[in-house]
Amino acid sequence: MLDILRVTFPFFALVLAGYLAARRRMLPLEAIGGLNTFVLYFALPCMLYRFGASTPIAQMLDPAAMAVYFLCACIMVAGTVKLSMNARIRWNDASMGALVAAFPNTGFMGVPLLVALLGAAAAGPAILTILIDLVFTSSLCIALSRLDSADEHGASEAAKKALRGVAVNPMPWAIVLGGLSSAAGWKPPGPVMNTIGLLADAASPVALFTIGAVLARSQMFAAAAEHAPLPARDFVPVAVAKLLVHPLLVWGIGTGARALGVPVDPFTLTVMVLVAALPSASNVSMLAERFGADTGRIARIILLTTAAAFLTFSGAVALLH
Repeated sequence: MLDILRVTFPFFALVLAGYLAARRRMLPLEAIGGLNTFVLYFALPCMLYRFGASTPIAQMLDPAAMAVYFLCACIMVAGTVKLSMNARIRWNDASMGALVAAFPNTGFMGVPLLVALLGAAAAGPAILTILIDLVFTSSLCIALSRLDSADEHGASEAAKKALRGVAVNPMPWAIVLGGLSSAAGWKPPGPVMNTIGLLADAASPVALFTIGAVLARSQMFAAAAEHAPLPARDFVPVAVAKLLVHPLLVWGIGTGARALGVPVDPFTLTVMVLVAALPSASNVSMLAERFGADTGRIARIILLTTAAAFLTFSGAVALLH
């Protein structure tokens, strides 16, 4: 366990550093958007391209693994929405809560952390989960969030906007380009590849620091907007579902599929379970703000899962590896 903590500690320490820097205004809140832009549009796509280009294409397009993870995402979304709905939480807030329950922080945190723990082979299955969450999980939850609208076309319009958002998101395109490079056995010229490498090397530390800063900003904005304390029952169960139910669900369905003869690779299943054990994706707080959901609730879920994952994720690694 100590060997695992030696690997995971620096990742969570960088998140804490970003959080404290924003809370103490050492990092101006106005600068966080710039950091996020650098990670999302420059560093992270280069990291995903590099991993994709060095990963066999069959590993990133494993139909058995995709089916297992896709089914688990559907169950997590449906279950979280069902359990969250009450007099205060309607479709919009329940759907954004379902998104943080089903969408791990795989891009900003998971890929570099899993590669550090399990080796470069972990990149392929992790990238596969990113594609499913970016294209399907987020689009589904955004569409569901519009069901509060009296306009019967609200959900379909939201789904179209979500898909347009995926189309302009550089991460899936970086993965696709990396996969094509892998399939064709082609690499960019040396100077170009070195530039990609420099940006890719910056992705992990800057992304982790940015996660902490985004969490601090979300918490501060939510605290300023709230007029009454948020009941723990509105956010703690979702955090528990993310950190415990999600990985157990992936492990259970994956193990069951293997018992039925579905060709799910054991290592791939291990990576997907650990992906599910990651904290919630920090960018959901920005989606919640854009779609008018309760950002205070979403920020608390993300913050709680990120803090608790230092122990729960490390424990999952110890059990599986």
